[in-house]
This record gives sequence, structure tokens and C-alpha cells, in this order.
Amino acid sequence: MKEAKPLPGYLVQRYHGWKATTFAENSAWYRRLASDGQHPRAMVISCCDSRVHVTSIFGADQGEFFIHRNVANLVPAFKPDGAQHGTSAAVEYAVQVLGVTHLIVLGHSNCGGVQGCLNMCAGNAPDLEAKDSFVGRWMDILRPKYELVKDIEDPAEQLRQLEKHSVMTSLENLMTFPWLAEKVQSGDITLHGMWTDIGEGGLEYYSPATTKFEPV
Repeated sequence: MKEAKPLPGYLVQRYHGWKATTFAENSAWYRRLASDGQHPRAMVISCCDSRVHVTSIFGADQGEFFIHRNVANLVPAFKPDGAQHGTSAAVEYAVQVLGVTHLIVLGHSNCGGVQGCLNMCAGNAPDLEAKDSFVGRWMDILRPKYELVKDIEDPAEQLRQLEKHSVMTSLENLMTFPWLAEKVQSGDITLHGMWTDIGEGGLEYYSPATTKFEPV
């Protein structure tokens, strides 16, 4: 494959540093992870954003979370049409094979995908409207929620509210998966919606009782 290039030097150095320290000091744990397979209790659906560090936020160890990341932490509605659905496949595997008991959707502040949706809905992003825009068509999942925030005058607050609606949209769509909805209704799985403020380190949890996001 002629397009492939050597791994950047700084990544090579970091790998060797990890192998000589973290891995060497915990080699028995890594061997156990490899031989025993994974048994995560929770699945986390978060954004691809490099600033969102799920394991750090929750102080999680390797093997504790089954993590799926995509643009704006969105889950599409159940659609068994024979096409390729990466997010739906990850949810299916977590629920049907791994048997997770908690499913967490984690949104975040300053989300570029959600900002793109705002721009697109306001008519300011013709490139995202193009049929060949993968980001634009993905953000169509969130587009209906624009009606709920379009009259918010403060741009920062408008973005923040649509980010939280992205979490709620995913929770709503998860319940369209019949085998997941069945497990939620039986109490075998619980769904959780969360939003984190990157700059402040804050974490908010959606409360069904108040129908609002409350500080954790």
C-alpha cells in the first residue's frame, strides 16, 4: 500500500514509554484481560471530539467501559434495512453479546457537530446540505430538535441546549430498538443521559423526575 507512511516518531516514543512502564508494571492484568475476554458493565456513547476523555472523567480502568464514539454522540433510530450501521451494530453487540447493564450517552460543550447542525438549520452551511456530506446527513438525526432552540438569542446558550438535545435524541432513539426497550422495561438495563462542560470539568445528569439536566 504505497499511501501508507511510517508512524510519526512521537507516537513511536510514546508507545515504547508505555510498554516499558505502564504495561510492564501491570502485565499480569493485561494478560488477564486478554485471556478472560471483556466484561464491561456499561456502554458509553460519546462524541469523537478529542477533548472528551471518557475513561478519565469516570476514573475507569481498561475493560470497564465498552465505548463507541461518533460525531455528536448520536444514535439513529432502529432501521433494520440491511445497510451498514456502525452505531447500531455497537449497541447491538453491547446489549445482546456483552450484556451491559448501563447504557450512557455523554454529550459535551463546544461540540463541533452540533454547531454544524445549527449552522445547517440556519441556512449558513451549504456544504453540509450537500447530499455527499457525511457529516450533514449524520446531523440530520438532530435536525428536528432545532425547532426547540431556534428562538434562543444567546448563541452560546443555543448551542448548549442543542447539545443536550443531542443526548435526549439518542436516548429516544435507543428506545426504538425493540430488544433494548424490552430490557429497559424489565429493569435489566438502565439508560443515562449526561453532558460535560470541557472547560469547567462539570458533569450534568438528565433527571427524569425534573426533565432537566442537573449537576452531578
